[in-house]
Amino acid sequence: MISNKTQNFSNSRAIKTCAFTTLIATFSMAHASEKLDVASAYSTQNIFGQSAENISKRLDDISGGDFQFTVHDPGDLVPPFEIFSSVSSGAIPAGWTSIAYLSGTLPIANLYGALPFSPSADAVFSWTTAGEGSKLLQKALDPYNVKFLACSYLPQEPGGWFNKEINSTDDLKGLSMRISGLGAKVLNQFGASTQLIPGNEVYLSLERGRVDAAEFSIPQVDHAMGLDEIAKYYYFPGWQQGAGWLALLINQSVWDGYSDARRAQITTACQANIQKEADEVIPAQVDTIRELKKNGVEIRRFPDDVLQALHGAWVDVRDEEMASSPAFAEAYNSLMKHAEKMQQWHDLQALGDVTKEQGQ
Repeated sequence: MISNKTQNFSNSRAIKTCAFTTLIATFSMAHASEKLDVASAYSTQNIFGQSAENISKRLDDISGGDFQFTVHDPGDLVPPFEIFSSVSSGAIPAGWTSIAYLSGTLPIANLYGALPFSPSADAVFSWTTAGEGSKLLQKALDPYNVKFLACSYLPQEPGGWFNKEINSTDDLKGLSMRISGLGAKVLNQFGASTQLIPGNEVYLSLERGRVDAAEFSIPQVDHAMGLDEIAKYYYFPGWQQGAGWLALLINQSVWDGYSDARRAQITTACQANIQKEADEVIPAQVDTIRELKKNGVEIRRFPDDVLQALHGAWVDVRDEEMASSPAFAEAYNSLMKHAEKMQQWHDLQALGDVTKEQGQ
């Protein structure tokens, strides 16, 4: 016969075991169901969208499959240019886009991927991720309840695709061009008509004559979009954008709801993606340009006097932006100081013409 004491102990143990099992099951279910739906401004068929999917794969590995990072194509959740407002309001938990697309709301955003005649890409990115750039941008985003993470690295873009030669600033008059950021304001000073068109509409807009010219991204992306099929001239340098990167925007309340470990996993996945792209992107662009040349695309350089005129107009636009937006002025001055430090190092390490004379 089992004593009452033994029976009570057994019952108590069973209850505790059941409670513990229920607790573990509940935690496991909650942990396994943790996910993030991400509205992408770019198709997962091009490298911008694929960059977000690379992060998804890394997160799957890092989290042991406990975190679902799902990338949705443009328009599946919201249109590309509504990502920021939708993340801000909480209509969607997260988005994948260019910070430059936020410039209509935040003038400071132009410094993060759409700055004409900007410092080098490495200087801009260093400032963005390790300098004051991250702090200043997050400060601007805080009132909108949006957390940002820099997650993708892009070098300086080309100047764009044209179906006519640009020999002087007169050739810019009346030109209709797809262009983002402050470069549009610069071109407007020469009589050009500019508009910002989502990436998934650029090809048709150029093909159907909605625009006469277009700048969108790096050669690898432009080629994948087929822009070389409908434009003859590919102009360099990309005066309108010295560096670029893509960001993961997360509703601040969603971000705050994650554990420290989960936030660290997301951050680590982004940092790993940045390193991967920084290692691979430049050689890939050179290979693409060689292929474009074989296919008949004419690689051109803007004449020096055109670049000088564009720079003069940029100085006027820059001064207007700094006067109208203290946040822009603060961030611009911060970027220039950071870039100066980077340049001092490069100057000290410069080998000059020695390697050329000695065949490296």
